[in-house]
Amino acid sequence: MKILVTGGAGFIGSAVIRHIINNTEDSVVNVDMLTYAGNLESLTSVSGSLRYDFEQIDICNRAEMDRVFEVYQPAAVMHLAAESHVDRSIDGPAAFIDTNIVGTYTLLEAARSYWQALPDERREKFLFHHISTDEVYGDLEGPEDLFTETTPYAPSSPYSASKAASDHLVRAWRRTYGLPTLVTNCSNNYGPYHFPEKLIPLMILNALEGKPLPVYGQGTQIRDWLYVEDHARALYTVVTQGKVGETYNIGGHNEKQNIDVVKAICELLEELAPNKPQGVKRYADLITHVTDRPGHDLRYAIDASKIQRELGWAPRETFETGLRKTVQWYLDNGDWCHNVQDGTYQRERLGS
Repeated sequence: MKILVTGGAGFIGSAVIRHIINNTEDSVVNVDMLTYAGNLESLTSVSGSLRYDFEQIDICNRAEMDRVFEVYQPAAVMHLAAESHVDRSIDGPAAFIDTNIVGTYTLLEAARSYWQALPDERREKFLFHHISTDEVYGDLEGPEDLFTETTPYAPSSPYSASKAASDHLVRAWRRTYGLPTLVTNCSNNYGPYHFPEKLIPLMILNALEGKPLPVYGQGTQIRDWLYVEDHARALYTVVTQGKVGETYNIGGHNEKQNIDVVKAICELLEELAPNKPQGVKRYADLITHVTDRPGHDLRYAIDASKIQRELGWAPRETFETGLRKTVQWYLDNGDWCHNVQDGTYQRERLGS
């Protein structure tokens, strides 16, 4: 089938597209506005495929989205386009409202118009898969508590509030208009091609340059870490086997305190990159505690038993195996990292 992937040049979106092109016979239409976090270099390995098409479009542009649906006639939508960095949402929430809420609304309306005009057989098979986050649930109090598909929403940041709003829109379009939708909520992703503003790639690249490793507060915030390629497999499983109207939580079963994640990165770098920057005796010496951000959730943890029970998906990577692969990837792909850090990837796509 042909799948329309929004945000396909982003971290998770590019992993989804690589998975589809490399492991299935399906075709992909990648719709991405190429904001700062969109990087076509993450798709170099599959961009030459005859089953891959790219459209540089803002999902808030209804006319262009209508054109894409008409031209490509997708059988499913996987909606990943989103502003996703919590710190950026605190500094400037407007972009998160525009992309995550208005963009999702515009995409839903374009999809609804397209879906309603389809012949009966194709109309019955169409699916709108909305990819969201566990941050919509807020944080957990008890050490044994887990987010389930029925956990009440309690978002803490402008980012998570905007994603919660988009989740509600998707469910409302199903309830009100009958649009066949489903939602997935995932835990923290990590892995290759991750934009360096996020915790794990930031720590790796800062350490390699001998820069401070900034950790919020004491680093006791707990996250469930999900290897991005495991997530890509889960998302494809859902879009091909998931039940309309359902929600599936996707987690890695890897709860770690942020400080322990940073220390684990330092230990791997001691082994894999022993030639340290000048003046650095141990990578862990670069750890620097900084003022915690406002409204910082303490603990997230996903109960992913439903997707395993109903669809047969489970993560293949432990945190230890996934982190080792991630650190090694950043060591082996200095050109990609350098092009992101100095902005080359943006200048190249603009032809300058």
